[in-house]
Amino acid sequence: MTSEHESSPSDPSDEAVCKAELSTPAVGRLSLYYRELHRLIAAGEKSTNSRDLGQMVNVSPAVVRRDLSSVGSIGRRGVGYDVQLLAERIGAVLGSGVQWKAVLIGVGSLGNALLRYRGFERLGFSLAAAFDTDPAKYGREVGGTTVRPLDDLEAVLEKAKPELAILAVPSEQASEVAARVMAGGIQGILNFAPTTLRVPAGTAIINVDLASELQQLAFRIQNIRI
Repeated sequence: MTSEHESSPSDPSDEAVCKAELSTPAVGRLSLYYRELHRLIAAGEKSTNSRDLGQMVNVSPAVVRRDLSSVGSIGRRGVGYDVQLLAERIGAVLGSGVQWKAVLIGVGSLGNALLRYRGFERLGFSLAAAFDTDPAKYGREVGGTTVRPLDDLEAVLEKAKPELAILAVPSEQASEVAARVMAGGIQGILNFAPTTLRVPAGTAIINVDLASELQQLAFRIQNIRI
């Protein structure tokens, strides 16, 4: 088994420093580690190591050890990482130990799939409401969440006070909807609309362009063939 750097859990006061120092790629990898650790927990595994964890997410053991060290690695030399403790540590850094409420705007094909995804709850995210502009969808329950008219958005934000919004709307509607959710107190937006949204300081945003991701995948395949 690959040796791990031995260390003790870091002081809680160091957590904010860890978050500030993490790069965007490192945060992305930590999220993948977190996902795989929960799969190991579900399978009854008690420990893992940097080699095996790296193979699960396609990075080197050295990268795994560096990432985990940056959040206060709790590995033991010659033994590896306690899966449960490591998941808890990464979850605390990523904010998954906190219960987050989110709303979904846009219940088309993608929105339907997101509403039916059960992984949100496991990671500490709950959907407070879903909205659409199609009257035929009003009152319909999808994945346990009832679809409401978009006109109800402000009232729901005021009452439920969610922190996050998921946008699965057409590009021409994205800016207006983003402005409305931010005005309603939303702190973070996950944008699936095929347009890049820019938000003022104080609001976090992740733009997910599925077509762009497919283009990048096609580019990598072409390079593999060369």
